[in-house]
Amino acid sequence: MFKAKVLIKRRPSILDPQGKAVEKGAVHLGLNNIKDTRIGKFIEFTVDTNNKQAAEKEVNDYCNKLLANPIMEDYEFTLEDVK
Repeated sequence: MFKAKVLIKRRPSILDPQGKAVEKGAVHLGLNNIKDTRIGKFIEFTVDTNNKQAAEKEVNDYCNKLLANPIMEDYEFTLEDVK
């Protein structure tokens, strides 16, 4: 069994309105040196197989088909063996 940790981020060429809103909030708090804020998603789950290649394929499929929007987002993941 593997624990998957997935980080999904908007592509650099895509505007991040949520990041801009948070950045404006930082200015209101007196944090004037915060720039280029980007908001992403972090997702953890387990993959119930002992085959690492099968786990990688399943995580890729999960990300491509459901978790990430392939038009706007990129993702990266790690797999950790769970004993």
